[in-house]
Parts: sequence; structure tokens; C-alpha cells
Amino acid sequence: MQHNQAEPYKIKVVEPISMITKEERIKAIKEAGYNTFLLKSKDVYIDLLTDSGTNAMSDNQWAGLMLGDEAYAGSENFNHLENAVRDVFGFQYVVPTHQGRGAENLLSRILIKKGDYIPGNMYFTTTRTHQELNGGIFTDVIVDEAHDPRIEIPFKGNVDLNKFEKLINEVGADRIPYICVAVTVNMAGGQPVSMKNLREVKALAQHHEINVIFDATRCVENAFFIKEQEEGYQNIPIIDILREMMSYADGCTMSGKKDCLVNIGGFLAMNDKDLYIKATQYVVIYEGLHTYGGLAGRDLEAMARGIYESINEDYISHRISQVRYLGQKLIDNDIPVVKPIGGHAVFLDAREFLSHLLQDLFPAQTLAAQLYIESGVRSMERGIVSAGRDKNGSNRHPKLELVRLTIPRRVYTNAHMDVVAESCIALHRNRKLIKGLRFLYEPSVLRFFTARFEPVE
Repeated sequence: MQHNQAEPYKIKVVEPISMITKEERIKAIKEAGYNTFLLKSKDVYIDLLTDSGTNAMSDNQWAGLMLGDEAYAGSENFNHLENAVRDVFGFQYVVPTHQGRGAENLLSRILIKKGDYIPGNMYFTTTRTHQELNGGIFTDVIVDEAHDPRIEIPFKGNVDLNKFEKLINEVGADRIPYICVAVTVNMAGGQPVSMKNLREVKALAQHHEINVIFDATRCVENAFFIKEQEEGYQNIPIIDILREMMSYADGCTMSGKKDCLVNIGGFLAMNDKDLYIKATQYVVIYEGLHTYGGLAGRDLEAMARGIYESINEDYISHRISQVRYLGQKLIDNDIPVVKPIGGHAVFLDAREFLSHLLQDLFPAQTLAAQLYIESGVRSMERGIVSAGRDKNGSNRHPKLELVRLTIPRRVYTNAHMDVVAESCIALHRNRKLIKGLRFLYEPSVLRFFTARFEPVE
């Protein structure tokens, strides 16, 4: 008899949550301009907006907060973080930042010149924005299968080596400062990259003297998929898989708010001393001194301890199993989702869910708003709104029009996942009654954060 995998922890502290009435939810989402980012937390029942900084820290991490060395320079907690990154990820140099996009900013300013091309296995919103603000041109080199939510194959986050090589031949290696490889790929549905693919990307890039930089935000989840699905890794510890993964990169950006199990923090890590020296110069301008990077000493300590907790085999196994638990309940009830289920979230296929809506009526944004009205569950749009506009002002039309149900780490139980599934199922029954949205306010950069909408009559 197969049993569900129980949480590998005991609950020590609880935070009460409550459900406001449907009438109150309708009022709240209208006041928020039908943008779930603009909802007040107190009006949300189950919050699946993001897994970024929404983790529950352990008793060990909370204890570490009391050991914060709040010296402006040379904090002992920075030494702990540096040692953890060297031990687990293998990079020699570490520059802390307030979160992942701080690291993206430093990297982009240092490496990108106007007119450079930055290939990547599908864009991520803040990453591409930093690249473009510094004069770079993002180029998607992910495998084609990643753009089809119905295809169920392993490692849909892989780089298409032919696309990468074609770009090199077309623009020249000297105009490609680095390839950005996300492990896992958020916008594709949390899809992983195989070790074989990472090895091949490194070989091709190295041949052309192009740097390989990982977006390592959810790298532990990627390591789990390699252990589970790639031949030869089933009996290898997660930490060893992670170390091998990182050996195929010249550096990485990290949002510690995900796999490092903290509420704030990140870092830029690398092996190149010249790059490190430049990063220490820029970090002082944009973040803080190179030994604190905009973080308190206690935050550095919590992240150092979280790095070690993230590679615990029981933790990461349960983490993935909970995401799959929700995904399978939706699949069993014919709810369209991205397949296979990824590492950090279940992605509703809004294009199929609301097939009667044109993409320019923002089906994913609409679905996220309606899910909140239905159940108080907050989710996030990952489609045409997130994709933004081209330089000519036209909306980008991504093939994936998704709503992300993002599961925070160590926060909810499977009973909460049952509520989420039931809410999606109920909404799906009445989907034909749902109408689209149009812009009331559209910011020029990263519009999905603060845009406001109104229903189309």
C-alpha cells in the first residue's frame, strides 16, 4: 500500500488565516485593478502568488538570527555564507545582494555592452529587463518542446544546442558575453535541465570563450529531477549532483528567497577574480558593502544555514511531492496544466482553460483574478502581461499563457492543496461565463507588478 509522503517536520508556530466573504473578495480585486499583486495580504486565504521569500524558516535558522553580527564591514555571518557557497556550490567568490535581481543588476552592468546578445533557456522577467536596460538583446535558445504545455517529456528546460550555435555563427562569439541558463526554468513551468545538457552547453560555450552563468534560484529542485530521472544519478546524493551542476558554470545569480529557504537575500557567485573585483565595486553603489550587500548580518546567517537545509534529501523529496500532489489532483479532474509538473509550482494553461478568450484579452490575468474571487486563493499571471512589449510597442505574444500556483516551502499542508484544487475545478465548470480584461494603467517596465485592469463588457 502506497502512503502519501508526510511533511518531514513538526509545526511549532502557526499563523492564523481566514476567509473573507465572496462579496468582500469582489470588492478587493476590483480595488486592486484585477491584479493579484495589488491585493492586500490580509484579504488572501491561501497565498500562492510566489515562492519568493514566502518560505517558513526552521528553528535552526531562527536561532541563527540571534547570532547576527551587525558590523558594517567584515561580518562573521558573511564568512559563514561564503563558506556555505564554497562548500555546496563550489564557487570561490561570493557577493551578497538584497535578492536575486540585485545580482542580476550587477552581472548585467559588468558583462553586457550595448548590442550584445544574451542567449537563455526562456526569458525571465527581471533577468531580461536588466539585460535590456544595459543594452543587451535576449535570445531564446530553449528546446521547442518547452513552449508546448501538453508535451510530457523530461528536461523540457534544456538548451537547444543548435539554436545556441546558430546564434554564435550569426552574430559572433565576441558579441555574446555569456549564456544565461536557468535551473529550473520558471516561465516554462518549473522545468529542469539535464546534467548532460549542462555539460554540452559548457563545452560549446568554452570552445567559443563564452561564459556560462546559471540562474541558480531553484537549482536544488533541478538537482532532484536529475537524481530522479537521469540515468546514473539515482544513488548520488543531492549535494554531489548540485556540485557537478555548478562545475559547468562560470558563475551564478541566486535569489536566496527560494531554494535557500529565507525571506530575503541573494548573491552573485563566480570563480573569476577580475569579475569579482568589479562586482565588489558595483555592489557598494547599488546594494551595500561587499560583505553585507544590503542585508543584515542575521539575514546572511539565515541564508547560510538555509543552504545546508535545502540539500536535505527528505526536505527536497517532500517539496517536489507536494507540488505533484496538487498537480495530479488537477490532472485527474481534466484541468489543463503544464506537463510534466515542475519543481516549484503548478501552472494552469489559461489559453486552454479560457479558450473562448483571445490572448489580447489577457486570459491568464483574468483567470488569476477569477480564482481569487472564487476561493480567496492568490496566484500569478505568467503570460502576455508578463511578456511585456517589443521596442515597437506591440504586445509580445508568448506561446505559454499561464497562471502560476506557486507553493511556498514548508508553509502549507496537502489539505490546503485540496482546497486549491477544488477551487480550480469549480471555476473550470463555469469557465465560459468568464470575460476578459483590458488595461486601465500600464507601466513601461515590468508591467505585471503594478498594472491595473478592468473587465471587458
